Amino acid sequence: MNATGIEVSAAPALRELPLLIWLSPSFPVGAFAYSHGLEWAHEAQDIVDAESLFAWLEDILDLGAPRNDAIMLAASWRATQAQDHLGLAGINDLALALAGSRERYLETSAQGNAFVAALRSAWPCAGIDALAASVVADIAYPVAVGVAAAGHRLALAATLEAFVVSVVVNLVSAAVRLGSIGQTDAQKTIARLVPCCRAVAALAASSTLGDLAAAAWRSELSALNHETQYSRLFRS
Repeated sequence: MNATGIEVSAAPALRELPLLIWLSPSFPVGAFAYSHGLEWAHEAQDIVDAESLFAWLEDILDLGAPRNDAIMLAASWRATQAQDHLGLAGINDLALALAGSRERYLETSAQGNAFVAALRSAWPCAGIDALAASVVADIAYPVAVGVAAAGHRLALAATLEAFVVSVVVNLVSAAVRLGSIGQTDAQKTIARLVPCCRAVAALAASSTLGDLAAAAWRSELSALNHETQYSRLFRS
């Protein structure tokens, strides 16, 4: 019953609520510091407005690193469910090896390491502890998220959708800070990309590591060129 005396039914519990916390800008992984090469694309005038930003993000979702990250997240989730620690370590090695540049490696490893540290402190689970024990060096971000979701028994489909959307939201935010678009166009771009995010998540949910592939060459070149860009706001 609320303050007005009207009886209010309790809302059903949202099992995947931790995803809203883990993948929010406030979670301490430093996602705001990375543009995934988008800063160089802005400098090169590949991205100049909402339409060019939408086309760029749609391409990398369909053909670039976010697609592969989603597939590796799903593989990590399954390996954790099966308690396949050796297989999980191999997935992590592959995820790091697929980072095509120094900055891409930094982007996934720094966020992955920070995610694991935050989870072990505030959201502990056996899966994350096992991951930290089995990997002697860096942990890729999608692998860390997949392990945490499985360890807390969160649904794979919801985890994938939340993860892919969080990637888009972060990159759109980077475009706003670079001055490519304004806040209203940012929200319109995110809304337009939601169906693509869902499609990528659905594909990843039914994929295996054999489905890994990428053809977003301009995005890969932007990551390489960003390493020597003179004036930069972002680490990638």
